[in-house]
Amino acid sequence: MSRLNVFTKSKAQAVVEGLYKDLENRIVASPPGLCPVDISSSFLKLCHAQTCGKCVPCRVGLSQLQNLIEDVLDGNATLDTIDLIERTARVIAETADCAIGYEAANMVLKGLQGFRDDYEEHVKTGRCLCHLEQPVPCVAMCPAGVDVPGYIALIHEERYGDAVALIRKDNPFPTACALVCEHPCEARCRRNMVDSSINIRGLKRYAVDNCGEVPVPECMESTGKKIAIIGGGPSGLSAAYYLQLMGHQTTVFEQRKHLGGMLHYGIPNYRLPKERLDEDLNAILSTGVKVEQEVSIGKGEGQIPFEKLREEYDAVYIAIGAHTDKKLGIDGEDAVGVVSAVDLLRRVGDNDMPDFTGKKVVVVGGGNVAMDVTRSAIRLGAEKVSVLYRRRKADMTALEEEIEGAIAEGADILELHAPKAIEKNDKGEVVAIWADPKIIGYMDSNGRPRPSDSGREAVRIPCDIVIVAIGQDIVSADFDSAGIPVTRNMICADSASEVPNMPGVFAGGDCVTGPSTVIRAIANGKVAAANIDNYLGFNHIIKVDVKVPDPRIADRPSCGRVTMAERDSNERKKDFEMVELGISCKEAKQESSRCLRCDHFGYGIFKGGRVDQW
Repeated sequence: MSRLNVFTKSKAQAVVEGLYKDLENRIVASPPGLCPVDISSSFLKLCHAQTCGKCVPCRVGLSQLQNLIEDVLDGNATLDTIDLIERTARVIAETADCAIGYEAANMVLKGLQGFRDDYEEHVKTGRCLCHLEQPVPCVAMCPAGVDVPGYIALIHEERYGDAVALIRKDNPFPTACALVCEHPCEARCRRNMVDSSINIRGLKRYAVDNCGEVPVPECMESTGKKIAIIGGGPSGLSAAYYLQLMGHQTTVFEQRKHLGGMLHYGIPNYRLPKERLDEDLNAILSTGVKVEQEVSIGKGEGQIPFEKLREEYDAVYIAIGAHTDKKLGIDGEDAVGVVSAVDLLRRVGDNDMPDFTGKKVVVVGGGNVAMDVTRSAIRLGAEKVSVLYRRRKADMTALEEEIEGAIAEGADILELHAPKAIEKNDKGEVVAIWADPKIIGYMDSNGRPRPSDSGREAVRIPCDIVIVAIGQDIVSADFDSAGIPVTRNMICADSASEVPNMPGVFAGGDCVTGPSTVIRAIANGKVAAANIDNYLGFNHIIKVDVKVPDPRIADRPSCGRVTMAERDSNERKKDFEMVELGISCKEAKQESSRCLRCDHFGYGIFKGGRVDQW
């Protein structure tokens, strides 16, 4: 063999790598809800194909596991077979020589522990307990269940108003989500099997930018029922919108002077201009939602007692969000110059801009809120902004585009450094923050590597301002005192949004789930509206009078993904004007043509119900 062949891919190697890549793409594009027993069998075969055959646990054990799981799928197993699968997998996990063997066994164990009912159902009845509630991946991944292929098809036909109307059927914040949604719908897009996922948020942005004024549907006949909604954020307003369409009269009680919750007070103008948010708010209010602003619920002076709302209204929905900050718990945190990210963004939301000119700022945290305050501090004139994060940059929970945007605007990312103490001068002002260097360690329960002690000395970082962005908390004491069950400041509610042992009281959004995404809060409001409607004795159906175009029968050649252009970083960091520029008409046409219309092809043809109603 020549030296050249040692370092050059053979044709066979290239084909195998291509097949592996195709397999990865298919895994990425798989919707949630596939049979867990079948998935375990398929992955086990893939792992067994990679074994060297030298150790018995891999060579024999994985093969026996395959046979046992195939017996379950073929209806040739008993309940004892399931116990045998578990024992066999444990032996392999404990005795295999390499990761191929013990990780394959661990994968089977995880599936068995998480889906034992499915294994038993296969044995008892010969069928799978798990089923595809929504086989279209992008729709399944959207918490609100928006008909993504439908509105993309409408955009391709240049019916932008109809596209927005279809989105509003499941999400009354089309503009806000077009600008700030974390687009989980793109994660499982089947277009990944061809090239890369469709820029769904970019297409939605194009639709809301070009749709003109889209009227909301007419409200149904009045039911005479009244619902109080505590909190004017995305969850509360979504519930109000759908309940109003159903014919119920809603009143939103908002503590602050502006509606929108964290959409108004937590997201800066460069991402979501207030006038664009108003497009959604005005549409929601046009349904007849009543609003009482700058009022709070509780037993204090000037507050409205919760018991009074229960007496005067037929149902109550609590959607107070998560609007307070979490503390670092380190020495010196009380220093002048230590600022909460929530408080800073609230000031910016009220157009009360602090002056950071010439200041050195350190932001502690790695989520989207941390990136928002980082980029805001730059725009407020800070001389230098550093992000202090105890894990790696790759482990940050913020969107990658937000992290890269902050870096492009001049922020430094100081990864693997945990805050230890804040140094103050004689006046009690911040002069520096001390940070412990870390190394990355073992995985935690969520699959993220924990930071571990590096053994190196603490690092002193001179600064004038420290912004704490390590998470948000819920102020629920007044509801706790009113008898509403609260655990770790979060209000307790079941999957139907009902508060236990309190008939007619519902809760949802961040105050139940903890701080989450905008689209999840919207979805919680939508679910609550449907369940409140049922509680009141109704079963209203929300419909939209929009016909989705039939799928085009045409080739889908490989094509690059269109991305949204942004203003130059040196210019945009000087103001709070929009960063993203959107896409052009030609780009929208091309990007929308990439949709594979999974709602009409593949498993999508089995989707339940109609997409024009819920």
